[in-house]
Amino acid sequence: MFNYLEPTYIKNFIQNALTEDVGDGDHTSLSTVPHDAIGRARLLVKDKGILAGVELAKMIFAEVDPELQVTTILEDGTSIDRGQIVLTVEGRSQSILKAERLVLNCMQRMSGIATYTRSMVNLIEGTNAKLLDTRKTTPNFRLCEKWACKIGGAVNHRYALFDMILIKDNHVDYAGGIANAILQANEYLVKTEKNLQIEIEVRNLEELQQVLAIGQVNRIMLDNFSFENLREAVRLIDGKYLTEASGGINETTIRQYAECGVDYISSGALTHQIKSLDLSLKAY
Repeated sequence: MFNYLEPTYIKNFIQNALTEDVGDGDHTSLSTVPHDAIGRARLLVKDKGILAGVELAKMIFAEVDPELQVTTILEDGTSIDRGQIVLTVEGRSQSILKAERLVLNCMQRMSGIATYTRSMVNLIEGTNAKLLDTRKTTPNFRLCEKWACKIGGAVNHRYALFDMILIKDNHVDYAGGIANAILQANEYLVKTEKNLQIEIEVRNLEELQQVLAIGQVNRIMLDNFSFENLREAVRLIDGKYLTEASGGINETTIRQYAECGVDYISSGALTHQIKSLDLSLKAY
């Protein structure tokens, strides 16, 4: 899988985000705060949940001003409650103000995602199923959302289109059927000498039988299956391929899906139906 936590990749994200927010200057701070003013601030928790984005925040502060001194009190993955202090930062006041909104925007959304993800992971505790995130992410913010899912306890699925072959219903339809899609995917890997896993989505037991007759895949996604059909699918696959349940899975149904015996459960709700946690950065 693509290493989206590679420092250079994160640095590029931060630089792009700062360019979007700062432009040719934070003119409010530049006009009201003396250039040499030194200040300090603390990041306060005003909500309850799972903390995420601390490591990213430290990288943002360092990118804005390497001389800012950040003291971390709470780490990523910590259960937090109102009134706690996550970190303190000290240095040029203008630098703290420049970094403030990017730090908060990232941490608030990441913490909301990590909180919901942890709750979903807890619901399948004791089963063999692992929770997966999806590509249903915010454009240009996927790094943070995938990272937050990981902090919350999920397993990252493919990062993007380039690090796995995932044959879904539209690919099958455009390719002229399941057999064509699988065979062409394998031929493509041979021709390009790429080392990628192949996963295929099936919509019913008939399509599953077609996949089982061909093989040449690593994982089978069972999309929108009833619990009865999902259990039957797991029986038919019989451990020959990894299995993934998907399709509208939420907190009310995830346990039942897990108990059907699948290896993975993917849920787009981890990233596209999230309430951000309330955090603030206050001078003191």
